[in-house]
Amino acid sequence: MSHTPLEILRFVEENDVKFIRLTFCDMFGSLKNIAIMPNELEHAFTSGIPFDASFFDPACSDLLLFPDIATLSVLPWRPASGRVVRFFCSLRNPDGSDYAADMRTDLIGFINKLRLEGYCCEMGTKCEFYLFELDSLGKPTTTPHDNGGYLDVAPLDRCENPRREICLSLEEMGLRPRSSCHKHGPGQNEIEFRVNEPVTAADDMVHYKTVVKSISAQNGLFASFMPLPPGFTHGSALCIPMTVRKNGENIFCDADGNITETGKCFVSGILRRIPEMTAFLNPTANSFDRFGTGYAPRYVDWSCSNLSTLLRIPAAMGSEPRIELRSADAACNPYIAFRLILAAGMEGIRNGDTEFYDSAARLSGENGGRYLSLPSSPEEAVSIASSSQFINENLPGNVITGILSKLNKEAAACSGMTAELREQFYRKTCFEYL
Repeated sequence: MSHTPLEILRFVEENDVKFIRLTFCDMFGSLKNIAIMPNELEHAFTSGIPFDASFFDPACSDLLLFPDIATLSVLPWRPASGRVVRFFCSLRNPDGSDYAADMRTDLIGFINKLRLEGYCCEMGTKCEFYLFELDSLGKPTTTPHDNGGYLDVAPLDRCENPRREICLSLEEMGLRPRSSCHKHGPGQNEIEFRVNEPVTAADDMVHYKTVVKSISAQNGLFASFMPLPPGFTHGSALCIPMTVRKNGENIFCDADGNITETGKCFVSGILRRIPEMTAFLNPTANSFDRFGTGYAPRYVDWSCSNLSTLLRIPAAMGSEPRIELRSADAACNPYIAFRLILAAGMEGIRNGDTEFYDSAARLSGENGGRYLSLPSSPEEAVSIASSSQFINENLPGNVITGILSKLNKEAAACSGMTAELREQFYRKTCFEYL
């Protein structure tokens, strides 16, 4: 929406809005919020709403939340009488300066710099999740809601109605779902979003998880975005389609339908840096259990048609030439993930780098042994990221330290665990949390 503060205040008054949720994302990708009353909204626009930020940054006691007017959305599952709306917010220091670890604001700044160079980027998400039954006490179980498979229909697909309600709620909120379907695992689903400006796409991804969980709960189900639930062979991925244009021309497709040299450089840049980015695209110990299972990637490779490769360049570009990165999962902070992916691609363009595009092509049935592997463990991913100049140049120091420390702690906790204890650990840290 493109409105003035005065128009927003009038909307709140005329539509019986009683609560305003000021939402933001912590460095780990978790959605947080403070609810204010309508008479505090004008103050929020002009001076911000203070809160104690020490829970995610011990070095910072107080921060201010400033609503982004363009992100106003009514929550459709709340009562029509006494409505609830939400805004995404920027984080600022008490003196009014930008908070350095606010990755949403950081991504906005990065995109604006690319625009000055003539680049326009759009990103989307295809995010998978499982629906599980609840027990007699209303607690989540690991029993899937159905035994359906890929693209099944009712009655095998018992998730059809919850998916429908989720998509309708997303549409009511102004989000842009494109398609939905049953995926390979029992009780597994996917909703795809249309590509959008990267900050909006990241906003949608963050709120999407909340919508899925809220609507699922209303249907007596539990939704989990855990990368690989215990006992399942198909993990839940976050596939990221993207398009990039330079001065209005798509860099991934020339007049003959072939990928351009600039597009090759962008792809090569991502493939070169993906081992360094993995700790941020896959920030839980469970994330590494997913690699190589089902259709999840294991190697640093690309293909036009192979659905298990890291990066896919559809052979039939159609009207929306794009590439798709397939290694991420929903545990990531999408603002960080999008920032790193775009930074890697742009680095490839600036360096004229096509090395990995040429060497990582999986265009025939060769043995995968010649391809570079993704980090096989959290410890390896942390080690690679810790020594990465690329990461240090593109993320604030406290964000790097916070995410890598959390992943290190999970890895240490899992070390030496039996399969049963590991499953119990995952239930506490991933299954019920994500």
